[in-house]
Amino acid sequence: MAPSSKRRFFGTDGVRGVANQHPMTCEVALALGRAVAYQAQAHTSNHRIIIGKDPRLSGYMLEMAFASGVCSMGVDALLLGPMPTPAVAFLTRTMRADAGVMISASHNPYEDNGIKIFARDGFKLADEKEVELESFMEDEKVGKVRPTKAAVGKAFRIDDAAGRYIVFLKSFFPADLDLLGMTVCVDCANGAAYKVAPTVFSELGAKVHAIGVSPDGRNINRRCGALHPASLKAAIKRHRANIGIALDGDADRLIVVDETGAVVDGDILMSIAAEEMLRSGDLHDNTLVTTVMSNLALDKKLTSLGGKVIRTQVGDRYVVAAMREGNLNFGGEQSGHLIYLDHSTTGDGLLAAIKLLAVLKRTGIKLSELKHRLELYPQSLVNVVVKERRPLEDLPTVQSAIDRVQKALGDDGRILVRFSGTEAKARVLVEGPDARMVDTMASEIASEIARALG
Repeated sequence: MAPSSKRRFFGTDGVRGVANQHPMTCEVALALGRAVAYQAQAHTSNHRIIIGKDPRLSGYMLEMAFASGVCSMGVDALLLGPMPTPAVAFLTRTMRADAGVMISASHNPYEDNGIKIFARDGFKLADEKEVELESFMEDEKVGKVRPTKAAVGKAFRIDDAAGRYIVFLKSFFPADLDLLGMTVCVDCANGAAYKVAPTVFSELGAKVHAIGVSPDGRNINRRCGALHPASLKAAIKRHRANIGIALDGDADRLIVVDETGAVVDGDILMSIAAEEMLRSGDLHDNTLVTTVMSNLALDKKLTSLGGKVIRTQVGDRYVVAAMREGNLNFGGEQSGHLIYLDHSTTGDGLLAAIKLLAVLKRTGIKLSELKHRLELYPQSLVNVVVKERRPLEDLPTVQSAIDRVQKALGDDGRILVRFSGTEAKARVLVEGPDARMVDTMASEIASEIARALG
């Protein structure tokens, strides 16, 4: 399910860019809203589209523009306001809407924004459906199908959306357990979960200390959240907390900090969850699905437990696609997207946190001890800003650097070089037996990319 080269607006995770610059303009949002409504009408008769957003400043104009496009096609727009991406997927499915839309640039800075689209079953649109949407955006026939009088769509605010999602999340914490006696620090990244996250953990019985819960439209992801855990580390030490939970701007990913202040990334979280599911017999086909970015130690760990790992290209949508194709129920990414397909159709940072807390509560083992069940191989990841994307095979100096590093690593490591699907960056990953060595190797390749494309 590789991205189609025919797509002009959609990347690996919806449409994304600098707000008020093409393609993240009101004009594009309106055209896309009209196209989504037109596409949905061909397959359903419900004619309602759910729209959520994160708190970034540009969300107001894009929400209104998209909703206007929806209403112009005779479809109602159900506005959630600030709400996590997985909540939009959940509500789309449970409210039987035609489609769901999330206006967010996830972990990107506030000046960016994006639009993600979910089908009525709560799953992200397939590539071919995104290509179809792009054709509808420019199809004169779609623009001419405009209802009038009472047939024009309406917009409604869904006031109880947060409550519905909170009840949904709490249903996955074991009924015979609670979080009484636990102190939880949560960093909501001044993002979409700034209200629901503290409420969930508090209602489960934890003593909650929340940071990153004062969004002003410009501070989303700024020195806070899953990408910047320093504030969370300080909060854990200050409050002597049992665990720290860091979300990103749209709360579909999770990074955790243990009680000592050490960061626990998605690979370790997947290992803990997969081991628990293997123990309980809940991991379908004893298989974990992850991407090529995840640490090779996961393969070794799962194999030792009688399980196995399947890898996909980078992007949670591709993890989900492989899970659905193989009837598998758990997967994720090193970046913290954890997907429990029995419960949710997309990555959900809060759901993943609740599952982890249940393991900690049931076993009584501290996270700092539990995480050492997976010994990660040293990895070095370097991001390089690029002015253009050219095939790596057309860059002889870059290829030469990659070949030199691979020869030096031999069978004891690996290299992965790719372009980001959401930013103008190339990502260089080197994994091997020695931390200092892989840092040097990754920097060598990154320098050649910077010279060739910077």
